[in-house]
Amino acid sequence: MNPAVFLDRDGTLIVEKDYLSHPAQVEILPGVPAALKRLQDAGFGLFIITNQSGIGRGYYTAEDMHRVNTRLLHGLARDRVRIDKIYFAPEAPEQPSRGRKPSPQFLLDARDEFGLDLAQSYMIGDKLADVECGWNAGVKRSILVRTGYGAEVERASADKLARAIVADDLSDAVRRILGQPGIA
Repeated sequence: MNPAVFLDRDGTLIVEKDYLSHPAQVEILPGVPAALKRLQDAGFGLFIITNQSGIGRGYYTAEDMHRVNTRLLHGLARDRVRIDKIYFAPEAPEQPSRGRKPSPQFLLDARDEFGLDLAQSYMIGDKLADVECGWNAGVKRSILVRTGYGAEVERASADKLARAIVADDLSDAVRRILGQPGIA
């Protein structure tokens, strides 16, 4: 059983842009490729777990989202970072959904498909639903990053984040996972 890091996409790996639908708009956040490479080199599997309600709302298509993901994957590949799989929930919030965060379903699916140890894994994102997704799946720790919506979530939901680690960005989260005794 291997450990993994589950990552939200928008606001965690790339600059948050409301309903991102065009690959040319993809901007990988500073430090993300190097941080992911450190995790990969330390033996963590890397998975993206993303809610894409813009599809369910009719703002863009699944194919648009796949083109955005391809652009992100190519950008990361330049630094020899490989994402094991991207799981996405295309439903709008009011639609029934098997995997829409905070549902842990995609983490459970990855566990079964890739032989992962969720108790030694982490969930990183910029929204409360990301943190809750990790908790719901039984990961070792959930980490809220202050990028994207994270700083706003931290201010509005501090009482709900007592069990979470709050990090400045993905690089800080990775430093905490790999380097600080007792934090992991």
